[in-house]
Amino acid sequence: MIEFLPKQLECLKALATDSPFELVLFGGGAGGSKSFIGCAWQIQRRLKYKGTRGLIGRSKLDTLKKTTLKTFFEVAGMFGLVANKHYQFNAQSNVIQFANGSEILLKDLFAYPSDVNFDSLGSLEVTDFYIDECSQVSKKAVDIVRSRVRFKLNEYNLQPKGLLTCNPSKGWLYNEFFSPWTTGELPPYMAFIQARAIDNPHLPSSYIETLSKLPEVDRKRLLDGDWNFDDSNDALFNTDDVLRCFRQPDETGELFITADIARLGKDRSVIGLWKGLSLIQVIELRRKRITEVADAIKNLANLKYVKLGNIIIDEDGVGGGVCDIIKGTRGFRNGSKAAHPERFVNLKAECYFKLAEFIEFGRVIFPSEYKETIVKELDMIRRKNPEGDSKLTVTSKDEIQRMHGLSPDYADMIMMRMFFELFPNYGKYSYV
Repeated sequence: MIEFLPKQLECLKALATDSPFELVLFGGGAGGSKSFIGCAWQIQRRLKYKGTRGLIGRSKLDTLKKTTLKTFFEVAGMFGLVANKHYQFNAQSNVIQFANGSEILLKDLFAYPSDVNFDSLGSLEVTDFYIDECSQVSKKAVDIVRSRVRFKLNEYNLQPKGLLTCNPSKGWLYNEFFSPWTTGELPPYMAFIQARAIDNPHLPSSYIETLSKLPEVDRKRLLDGDWNFDDSNDALFNTDDVLRCFRQPDETGELFITADIARLGKDRSVIGLWKGLSLIQVIELRRKRITEVADAIKNLANLKYVKLGNIIIDEDGVGGGVCDIIKGTRGFRNGSKAAHPERFVNLKAECYFKLAEFIEFGRVIFPSEYKETIVKELDMIRRKNPEGDSKLTVTSKDEIQRMHGLSPDYADMIMMRMFFELFPNYGKYSYV
């Protein structure tokens, strides 16, 4: 008989058939028995509802088999289950088959470039799922798995259920679970359970002592289960500096327009009107055709008398179509050559570092009504290898999307304003 810990019982209660929660995050310190409860829940469900199908996923299947699967075997033994009698594991198909016809599929949920839409999950149908170390998995992967939860729900009168476990992170889980949980705004179908290492009395005292000696950031995350740890070592923007940029606009300077255009898989285009280095107006367009986005930019330019040469548009992807429609505008290609190629990997990286410099010295001004969005998105932009000797670069849009479940469209729109600071006499420079 397994005696569950209080936090584990809280998690199981949230996952109970009669609970209102469809998605539960059990997240916190190391050694909190998160994987244990995930495997135990899956075993209980498979034994209780014969012929059903669960999914256990992780970012990489190889890691899952070396870690989570080992925990599964341990938990199965504690339930009195014997391998090859009560269940069988097929290492080729990565399926755990139970004697009552239930099964658990082990799945790799990494966002591979060749399968960014997770087509490999295809027509998969499951009854429920458990994703371990889900901070390493994109929000899109979780959303796709959730969309596959329908197998035998009607037969057993079940509600969709999914469990996520992880250590604290500042990615999409922070935005989707922890932050709204702290303000009481977590959607009614979602639950968050915070765990700490000391919640598990079975951990060796030596392990707790080891965690207590970790550097401060890691100690807060892994020992205390603290989601508000300071991860500013790789931050490009200082939050206090950014907040100081929200003030009355400067009325001097030329007018500019910068536009981040929706691309495949994204439905938001963001257009900014600048007076010098003051962002004075933002237009957000959702699910608009390229021609409609182009018309919005042209109308704004005509209304405010903005020169075509002072308009720059994200040219990557479908944004190139907008540039083709509005002849004479600048096209911004993220991966193109930087003004100082000996220091920066590409133009986007240099523009972001230039923006960080301008923000530090208070040269940029933002409108207060967009404070929350701008602060959040600029915080997502991180320098990569900040202490290395290689060229400077920043996290890519795809990496941010996978990590946070959000696309930094406002941040990219703001970043492009730096093009005109790096190339004040555009015609004198080649732009490759």
